[in-house]
Amino acid sequence: MKARVLLSVAAIAVMVTASVAAPKVSLKGVKCVMNPKMAAKAKASVDFKGAKVYFCCGNCAKAFTAKQKDPKVATKGNHQLVATKQVKQAKCPLTGGKLNPATKIKVQGAELAFCCNMCKGKANKAKGADQLALVFSDKAFKKAGFAVPKKKAKK
Repeated sequence: MKARVLLSVAAIAVMVTASVAAPKVSLKGVKCVMNPKMAAKAKASVDFKGAKVYFCCGNCAKAFTAKQKDPKVATKGNHQLVATKQVKQAKCPLTGGKLNPATKIKVQGAELAFCCNMCKGKANKAKGADQLALVFSDKAFKKAGFAVPKKKAKK
């Protein structure tokens, strides 16, 4: 009897820990990085910069893995990490300056803030792929200090 209770408690603890350790990513409205006409699916993903990039199928995941060094492909991957809220922004993607919460906008479905209204205006003025490259290129991603939040240690 004691063994069953202990096993039950242990099983519940494992399930709770697993559900807390692996937060669900909302893919609502998120498109495949390689085929933007298709919706991204949880079953097709690739590890990228400490998080996951999602695709419509395994073929797109393979293509991304092969081409992720290409600046245009990396930019799209960076954008999806922000759009799915897997990474947190620390600084302005254009200047590396301190963020001003009043400058927060959505850039193709991803929330982003800037240091000032001039940077915000520059991002708003750019369109399409140019806009993505401006704020989500590897250079801008690094300047903005995007990172996967560290998990809090439990006491």
